[in-house]
Amino acid sequence: MHPLVQKTQVELQKVIEHLTDEYSKLQIGRASAAMVEHLMVEAYGAMQPVKAVASVMVPDGHTLQIQPWDRSMLAAVEKAIRDSDLNLNPSNNGIAVMLNIPPLTEERRRDLVKVVGRIAEESKIAVRNKRHDLIADLKRMEHDKQIGEDEQNKAEKDLQEVVDKMNSDIEAQARKKEEIIMTV
Repeated sequence: MHPLVQKTQVELQKVIEHLTDEYSKLQIGRASAAMVEHLMVEAYGAMQPVKAVASVMVPDGHTLQIQPWDRSMLAAVEKAIRDSDLNLNPSNNGIAVMLNIPPLTEERRRDLVKVVGRIAEESKIAVRNKRHDLIADLKRMEHDKQIGEDEQNKAEKDLQEVVDKMNSDIEAQARKKEEIIMTV
């Protein structure tokens, strides 16, 4: 495999990791620490993610418990959750912030499936852009006589195999996430 194709394969793997991360942030009716870990909290004069200032626990499938290491951070964590797009109402018990995750309605499930599709399409576009950039680089290298036509064609073929695998991984993750969302 051509070194540029290998480099692109590593970059495309990051697209898949980003997709997985985005899917983990979706609220699908079950509590998950990933839902809140990325939220930014004002702590000691700087913005920090929740996971840097508190421990996030899942006591049961519908509850999240966010316990700051410094109790003075409770109000800041609560504010960050209220200001987020989670649409959840936090409750502060003086020790931790509790979040009850309501079960999803059918309408919300359909909306989430659309979001899953949008995220998958954005990932496919990123893969397509990487493919386009590498093909342009290979053509430029062939034009500048840095590589031969046979090497360019083999690299493009290898690249297409990598792209096809990445796209099938994206589609498989999207189908799996949609199935999880639509399961009542």
